[in-house]
Amino acid sequence: MADRSRTVSALTIAGSDSGGGAGIQADLKTFAAHGVHGLSAIAALTAQHTRGVAAVHVPPAGFLRAQIDACFDDFQIGAVKLGMLANAEVIAAVAGALRTHRPAFVVLDPVMVATSGARLLEPEALQALRERLLPLASIVTPNLPEAELLLGRPIADLEGMRAAAAELLGMGAQTVLLKGGHLIDDGDVIDVFADADGLREIAHPRLRIEAHGTGCTLASAIAADLCLGLTVAEACDAATDYVHRALRQGYRPGLGDIVVLDHFGSARTQ
Repeated sequence: MADRSRTVSALTIAGSDSGGGAGIQADLKTFAAHGVHGLSAIAALTAQHTRGVAAVHVPPAGFLRAQIDACFDDFQIGAVKLGMLANAEVIAAVAGALRTHRPAFVVLDPVMVATSGARLLEPEALQALRERLLPLASIVTPNLPEAELLLGRPIADLEGMRAAAAELLGMGAQTVLLKGGHLIDDGDVIDVFADADGLREIAHPRLRIEAHGTGCTLASAIAADLCLGLTVAEACDAATDYVHRALRQGYRPGLGDIVVLDHFGSARTQ
């Protein structure tokens, strides 16, 4: 039974982005913008900025497990968000921790390739992600390239997205939010939501902005909204609206043209 005397927290298990635009840093900003206490277990350290990833260091899996256990030992965790998990050993450690602690909600953002194009998931880890984490996910939130890697085939259009979302459900996830931002289309951005009740589409006007951290922010916003008592479907609607606002109000802190989301400004304008 939930302890009503303690504030509900959200836990992110993901990679650190030294540039502050994605990963753990984006997750914690998103939790804070939603008024949810944020916890973190760092699964990878990256040396990166808005223009690319220079280096990646993966701490020992045992230390990652110690971070996760420490969070569950002291905090009332309403939802867990999973981000960059670089190799099969890390994925096994996370899956083991989730099976031990059994959080109410697990939001899986299958981070595989950075916006810059750098691969963040080792090839042998892909099958581990499919077999160990998908069945534990309350919701999985891939973009099109990530869904193509998970399914081993291309996704060319909206009809292909619908079929892919249904197939991902068949692989074990309870719910799927397949993001359509990579689909080459002049119309709205269409995301496909799928659960046991069927499929529906979530549409937002396409913003011609090259951004960093949108996927991390979306998944962590879903986790925060689940901590606040929304259903998975409601959380997806609210989180996609939040990311759209944060992207529209984004800013450029680096030397290039990449936009970082405005997590707090978008929360103030709800």
